[in-house]
Amino acid sequence: MALKLGVGPVKKLLLSGAALAALAVGPANAADLGLPQAAPPPIPAYVPFSWTGFYAGGNIGAAWIQGDFTDNLGNTFTGGSNAGSVVFTGGGQIGANYQVNYWLLVGIEATFDAMMRNNNSSDAISIHSSSTSVRASVTDSWLTTVAARVGLVATERALFYAKGGGGWVGGNEFTVTNVNSGASISGSNNSGAGGWLAGVGFEYAFANNWTAKVEYNFLALSNTSITVPASVGFPTSDTISTNNHDIQMVTVGFNYLFNWL
Repeated sequence: MALKLGVGPVKKLLLSGAALAALAVGPANAADLGLPQAAPPPIPAYVPFSWTGFYAGGNIGAAWIQGDFTDNLGNTFTGGSNAGSVVFTGGGQIGANYQVNYWLLVGIEATFDAMMRNNNSSDAISIHSSSTSVRASVTDSWLTTVAARVGLVATERALFYAKGGGGWVGGNEFTVTNVNSGASISGSNNSGAGGWLAGVGFEYAFANNWTAKVEYNFLALSNTSITVPASVGFPTSDTISTNNHDIQMVTVGFNYLFNWL
């Protein structure tokens, strides 16, 4: 009698092995067949920093104010030649830059600063006679400037620049005092005195929208004058004027760049 072996279990075992093999090679075969695959994440494109755009910021610093005094009678001022004082300043600025190419920048800037001390200009004493002398002083309470800027972009985020334009001081009160009698007269020149401005600075972008800067400015001001009446104890129509009146400023500050791209 012949003995027959069942093939059911063997067939099931072979089919199970084939299924496992198909699972193992499935992903590779899918790639070979051109089936959709997950794309790798894109590499972010490098965007260079640009100075182009509008900006606004603040500054603090110190100003050295000096000048001489003269009068139309030829009296000699002593103890006051180039006498001056140092005052603290604080304020803000707004402006716009245009970066022409990698290394050249042009722009315009306006500033406003308060001078945080009274009687902050030079004093001088004029000897009119052995018994009469006069003290003259000028008070500047604020300073504003408008200037063009030309910059050299040394590296992508480092900028050296020069600026030139004009500036004005306000609250320009001219005071003349008879030292012997104490009588005085003050003349307020609310329109202030103006002159030409020149400066240099360095600015660095420490973030995409923020920069820090240090700057030096020289402002040469026009002369102002006051006519002293005889009631103060001077010869009639003695006119005293400022001469070589200038302001030098050193400030540090920051700017926020709008639309820096």
